[in-house]
Amino acid sequence: MSDLQTLLDKEAIRELGQLYSRGVDRKDGALLRSLYAPGATDTHGDSFDGDAEAYVDFLEKSFPYMRYSGHHICNHLVSVDGNTGEGEIYALAFHIIPDGKGGWLEDLRFVRYIDHYRKDDGKWRFAKRVVTYDYSSKRPAQYPEGDSATVPLNPATFPQETSYGVLASKLFTRGPRA
Repeated sequence: MSDLQTLLDKEAIRELGQLYSRGVDRKDGALLRSLYAPGATDTHGDSFDGDAEAYVDFLEKSFPYMRYSGHHICNHLVSVDGNTGEGEIYALAFHIIPDGKGGWLEDLRFVRYIDHYRKDDGKWRFAKRVVTYDYSSKRPAQYPEGDSATVPLNPATFPQETSYGVLASKLFTRGPRA
């Protein structure tokens, strides 16, 4: 494999990680499904362990209850060997979630995604994800309801989110990428 091909593959894998963050944060289940290879698995700490399709189903059930979700990649180390690869992503994940008592919690996690990647038909996808949390904190959200009114709770209204109207390239549309 040429050095140039290795660099191109690593960049495609890094974009895969960024698209995952966008898929969760923009509540885009179709995009998330397109990021996993057939037969892929996802182990998300103690909240989910199973096949990737069921994981996306699990996420979609939580979307209406997440007031905010932000996954911020800090660094991403990638190894490529032909049509397979491995990587570790350090990320900060911040969510506003229900507290179960009519209020909201700030949920902050220092995340490591430990990934196996596979290239099928020229496209890199997750083959296996194992997620660990190096730190986790939940505390009551400290803002009045009106301060977060611009963040929709209903995924059906999410296509009106600002980036969909302002960014026109295929990379920023809803759903799978070609």
